[in-house]
Amino acid sequence: MGILIDTHAHLDFPHYKTDLDLVLNRAIEAGVAAVLNAGTDLKSSRRAVDLSIRNSIVSASSGVHPHGAAQVATDWLAQLEKLAVEDTVLAIGEMGLDFYRNLSPREVQEQVFREQIRLAVRVNKPLIIHSREAIADTLRILREEDLPGSVGVMHCFSGDRNWLDACLTLGFYISVAGPVTYPRSHALRDLLRFIPEDRLLLETDAPYLSPQAYRSDRNEPSYIKLTYERVALALDIDPEQLARQVYLNAVRLFSDRLVDYPCTNETAPSP
Repeated sequence: MGILIDTHAHLDFPHYKTDLDLVLNRAIEAGVAAVLNAGTDLKSSRRAVDLSIRNSIVSASSGVHPHGAAQVATDWLAQLEKLAVEDTVLAIGEMGLDFYRNLSPREVQEQVFREQIRLAVRVNKPLIIHSREAIADTLRILREEDLPGSVGVMHCFSGDRNWLDACLTLGFYISVAGPVTYPRSHALRDLLRFIPEDRLLLETDAPYLSPQAYRSDRNEPSYIKLTYERVALALDIDPEQLARQVYLNAVRLFSDRLVDYPCTNETAPSP
């Protein structure tokens, strides 16, 4: 299939406490050349940075998930900014709004979201957006705020055509995860053809959202191969072509740290 990239995982979570080295080895054996480990709060973001320093295939993002917005320390933004300027930190997030679980008050979620967007502009790194049952408010905030030059990605996209078009208009990349492999995910697979080929990313969101063949198991980056295969089938394109395109898309969005696609002599476009 070629060299793969997992653009969103949480390998710092306790699910991998006892076997992370094995998980990373399986990822490499499956052809995964890079994993972006997304931070979800200050502690998680620190772990993500540490993991990216220790493992050559891992990069990091630093951010505060909406679930934890109400628990941030008074100096959380200054601490996050210190992490954000690390060389291995390629993005700011996972950030956004979650009105499905509402684990933090909505007004607090919005304020923490806005502060992280402004941080991303200051450090000139793209956004990783989480939005669940909050499409209208997510779009409103993104339209009201200045956005970084390399705008960002809609993580684990599961919206409709209108939501997709709005995100594309704002300049976002669209990331698809394991649910695209589920038998009933017809609408998501149908939506793939409306995502421009140069805006598509794929992810695991490990340890969550395992592809169909492992749906009852903990997810891990090696399983992303199944997501690539299912997306290639839905788009009727060669899996290696898809792998190459997604890798180059990730380079363009996140960083020239990922430049020089490993399977070719070509140099990927600068971000």
